[in-house]
Amino acid sequence: MLALLGIVLVFGAVFGGYLVEQGNPYVLLQPAELLIVGGAACGIVLVANPPAVIAKMVSGIFETFRAPRHNRQFYLRHLRMLYEVFTFVQRAGIMAFEADVENPKDSRIFSNYPDLLRDRDTLRFICDSLRMLVIGVTTPHELDHLMELDVEVQRRGRHEPVNALAAVADALPGLGIVAAVLGVVITMKAIGGSPETVGEKVAAALVGTFLGILLCYGVVGPIAARLESVVTAHTGCLEMFRTATVAFARGSSPILAVEYGRRSIPVDMRPAFDEMEITIRRDAKIPSVAPPQIPDAHASEHTIA
Repeated sequence: MLALLGIVLVFGAVFGGYLVEQGNPYVLLQPAELLIVGGAACGIVLVANPPAVIAKMVSGIFETFRAPRHNRQFYLRHLRMLYEVFTFVQRAGIMAFEADVENPKDSRIFSNYPDLLRDRDTLRFICDSLRMLVIGVTTPHELDHLMELDVEVQRRGRHEPVNALAAVADALPGLGIVAAVLGVVITMKAIGGSPETVGEKVAAALVGTFLGILLCYGVVGPIAARLESVVTAHTGCLEMFRTATVAFARGSSPILAVEYGRRSIPVDMRPAFDEMEITIRRDAKIPSVAPPQIPDAHASEHTIA
């Protein structure tokens, strides 16, 4: 919401100031200049990026105008989820959690967190890491390295649209100059005409430069910066899961492992320990552990006989 408000404020301030100076708004309506700048920018995107990155750019632009997902309540919910997982594993054993990591949608814990189920990358990150503990082929140190590697790969993948948008922003002033040069060329053809005609063509040429600079510093550049903050927030979320999971794998109690995760959260979004403790005590739903099967003594005697 703030991003959308900021874009509106940028255009409102620029065009409002133009009108205050008694500028003619119709002079800024130059479809040809917009076609040159906007069309060339779209062409640069198509040339410089594979389809996967272009799709990330589109989804990332929409994400910048949504409310941030990674807030204090988000972390409280997922710290509680981690506590539920760790406590259940501690009581029932890691093998009892195998069905949950293999089919998270039917999990007695993960199914209570629909926002996590929708975030497939984060869900796979958690389940794949816990799967390494289930099959018992990794040490805590190796698990830490695996999760660190996954965090870095996801960070680089999510940063690709940021780099692409930043490249477009850098190109926009140059495209504005291209539009202005073409406008000057057209103006030179009309140099023998009336002053009014020459003035209109010069104004149209300058609008191209104006559009390139405005779109660069007022729209595309800020969107790229906003998207980078979204990527940083997602990386911080993965780091929280990594820190807590590795701490539990090293033998920490569930509440201590969750505290490790809480301490890794950025300070401006980190819930207080009291908040986390109250949330866990009030809302945590730990699945019941099936009691061990005790063989029937009479049946055993009959079998022996």
